[in-house]
Amino acid sequence: MPIELSAGLLPHRNAPRIAKLAEELGYARLWVYDSPALYGDVWITLARAAEATQRIGLGTGVMVPHLRHVLVTASALANIEELAPGRMTLTVGTGFTARMTFGQRPLPWKEVADYVRALRGLLRGETVAYEGTKLRMMHPEETAPARPIEVPILIGANGPKGLAVARELGDGVMSVGVPQPGFAHSAMLQTGTVLRDGEDFTTPRVIDALGPTAAAGYHAVYESAGAAVDDLPNGKAWREEIERFPEDERHLHVHEGHFVRLSELDRRHVSLAIAGGGLVGTPEQIREKVAALEAGGCTEIFYAPIGDIETELRAMAEVLLG
Repeated sequence: MPIELSAGLLPHRNAPRIAKLAEELGYARLWVYDSPALYGDVWITLARAAEATQRIGLGTGVMVPHLRHVLVTASALANIEELAPGRMTLTVGTGFTARMTFGQRPLPWKEVADYVRALRGLLRGETVAYEGTKLRMMHPEETAPARPIEVPILIGANGPKGLAVARELGDGVMSVGVPQPGFAHSAMLQTGTVLRDGEDFTTPRVIDALGPTAAAGYHAVYESAGAAVDDLPNGKAWREEIERFPEDERHLHVHEGHFVRLSELDRRHVSLAIAGGGLVGTPEQIREKVAALEAGGCTEIFYAPIGDIETELRAMAEVLLG
């Protein structure tokens, strides 16, 4: 089966229109972001996208257990299954943005594994033990589909612990950075833009499309390795400005505008050069990159458009789906 092209969907007011466009362009799935400190609600957005479309797959990219009790997630999945039968895929992870924007660290993998086990049991209609009590989906037929409810579950993972959870409990994996081979469903997050004649990293449109990706690289390195961000272009100046803020509110400034637009602080320091490794280049260069990802074991590209989202979706679809 050829590699699939899916799209990220930002939870915001124009989500239904963008969902409909992605379906018309031939994208396989919409992955909706789940970072409530930055974006709208993932489940409301999924419901709105479901009602605006007919065929395109829907999914969370990536849901983090600390945001919702497992029974709340099971109930939400049941609702989406009624709205869009057979179209939903859930991806669960330890959380980067969704945790860091709360001033918290990623969850332990054991918590994610326990959550997924309980969720699978609930969707099967079982009574499950979770957090010291017994739970069951008690929904009558008027309020939810009959159990079992079949929803594929991917695990958002890159390292050995997460990949072990994916192999044990998941129907596949979602990764960042490099493909994860050996899974029937191996989705991979990619940002990027199709460069037009004469464009480079100084072109305003390209800055809008790639700047937030580059900034996210600074955010990730700083959150995981502190002063290691100094090794990035202008990284030391970026860190020194961030560290002028009180420690208990620093995360609010690190992640301002994350994956949407450059904050003024990021704009002063961030270099777009570190964003060039994704789906960035001429049409032929992008096709070559996708072929390499497919050869590495990726089965689905999760393309996250930034900037003028509708224009970016059209341009990437023309290159990879046209």
